[in-house]
Amino acid sequence: MAWVPVAFHRSETRAIDPLTLYAILRLRVDVFIVEQACPYPDVDGRDVEPGAELHWATDGSDVLATLRVLHEADGALRVGRVATGRAARSRGVASRLMREALDRCDALDASAPVLLDAQAHLVEWYARFGFEVAGDGFDEDGIPHLPMRLRR
Repeated sequence: MAWVPVAFHRSETRAIDPLTLYAILRLRVDVFIVEQACPYPDVDGRDVEPGAELHWATDGSDVLATLRVLHEADGALRVGRVATGRAARSRGVASRLMREALDRCDALDASAPVLLDAQAHLVEWYARFGFEVAGDGFDEDGIPHLPMRLRR
């Protein structure tokens, strides 16, 4: 079988092929609900809000990593649901996907704040992209989180 390079994609949810959307949502369930043992409603309605975009990386038809970019009511952009499958970890896939998403945030509105809620153990990873802790920590589904904001 020929080697297929990792490809990066983005789209509003309604325009994503159903099988690809299924793979994206399955990856999120595998990482956030099964692997992290946190039963919570991952499909929360935000993926279908106006302007919401899903971003994902593929190797052939396999979805390796995903995230979403949302528009907040106050004009901020929010990166969330950043998930990488076990097989793609430590390959640079999530880092490239994050860079692609931040470039997209700049294209959408370079002056808008970019926010995310990081699992505490990933704060340093997000800091590599220019995010800083922007508030007190909180618990979400038994996992410590910290709000972060992109330095601009």
